Amino acid sequence: MSTPTTRTAPAERLFSGPHAATTTVFAAVMFLTGFAALAVIPTLPTAARELDGVSLFPLVAGSFVAASLLGGVLGGHWADRSGAHRPLAAGMALAVITLVVSGASTSIWQLAAGRFLDGLAAGMVAVAVNAAIGQAYPGHLRPRVLALMSTCWIVPSLIGPPLAGVVAQWWSWRAVFLGLAALTLVPALVVVAMLRARSWQPVSGGESGSAGKGPALLAATAVSLGAALGQYGVSEWDARHLLFAAGGLALLVVFAPRLLPPGTWRALRGLPATVLLRGLGSGVFFTLEALVPLMLVTERDAPPPVIGLAFTGAAVAWAASSWVQGHLLERAPRHHLVVAGALVMVVAVAVAAVGTLPGTPVPVAASAMVVAAVGMGLIAPALTVLSLTHSPPDRQGCASGAMQTSQNLGQIMVLGLASAVLNAFPGDGRTEAAGYAAAFGLLLVPCALAALLAARTRAEG
Repeated sequence: MSTPTTRTAPAERLFSGPHAATTTVFAAVMFLTGFAALAVIPTLPTAARELDGVSLFPLVAGSFVAASLLGGVLGGHWADRSGAHRPLAAGMALAVITLVVSGASTSIWQLAAGRFLDGLAAGMVAVAVNAAIGQAYPGHLRPRVLALMSTCWIVPSLIGPPLAGVVAQWWSWRAVFLGLAALTLVPALVVVAMLRARSWQPVSGGESGSAGKGPALLAATAVSLGAALGQYGVSEWDARHLLFAAGGLALLVVFAPRLLPPGTWRALRGLPATVLLRGLGSGVFFTLEALVPLMLVTERDAPPPVIGLAFTGAAVAWAASSWVQGHLLERAPRHHLVVAGALVMVVAVAVAAVGTLPGTPVPVAASAMVVAAVGMGLIAPALTVLSLTHSPPDRQGCASGAMQTSQNLGQIMVLGLASAVLNAFPGDGRTEAAGYAAAFGLLLVPCALAALLAARTRAEG
């Protein structure tokens, strides 16, 4: 008779007793940041077209990713030194400011700056939330809290993109940013006030525990700068842009390996190959999510609600595919699922390429994002399990950080290469459509590499 009480007590303690206010704060933080992050993405191609900055769209999309990498390292460093409540409160306040900056953009450069600040805030919030959970909850409650944080993204992923598309269609893309800023201002202020009222102290004593973060922060800063320079460099084909691209590439070559396990670039068996494949898969998926909507808006004049529905479909497809691999395919070797996911991504790339043809219906082209999400739903969880398998218990945190870093680097580098191919074609109708087709065709290379190298991620036994 005591079993039901034993099972439900931990769940009840999350929203009652001493952890009620803390759980409410964390749930509100994740819901607000998730809704804001997912709602603005479908409007970015429309904004880039209106601001006459289509060629710089990769900079707008990539700056968020580059800044989130820096924000994650900065937020972790700050949380270790002073407690997680400070970077969490700062990230929430900055998130509202960035919405205003982006919504009031008068140029593509201001929009890119707003997206960079948004990525910085998102990286700080994501890492600070995880650190705060470790500092505020006992060990037996942490898995439940982390699961709750994931569920807080479900509703934003379902209603955020299509709702933003409708607002952009009936009003303007600026209304999406400014409306989100207005809607989240008061809740964000409440969250910041609650966070400032309570301090979650660092577990291992501030200064000594963060002594090794300096080199990581320097490397993350250099990588973020290199990514921004590279994304700008690939926006045009001339000597000046080539210099920027070369400078950005040099920074990435020098500093990116310092954030990854040794042997990652050579795909050594075990964790290095696993980390590399996370970057390749994420790079393909992120590039499709960036370029397919841009193509539909600029070449096919697709309405924003269609773009929003494509993002929602992709979120549902990813979740469904993840559930299948975790339940119906739980006995399948994880590296086999990586191969299957890579092959599904090949299909997605082919659908995107077909979508560049003028006679292809817009929903068919948009479905490339949904198909790609099915592939990532197989690849991402499988690689996460493999990364933990290849790491001893006391190094699993480092392995998770390397996977996240590789994901960001892969998104930046694959999008940069595809954008360089796209911008090599003049912007005149049929030729520009051929540029999109060539950019999508380039994505077959990382897909093929992921399929071929998957065996190197195999877990022995």
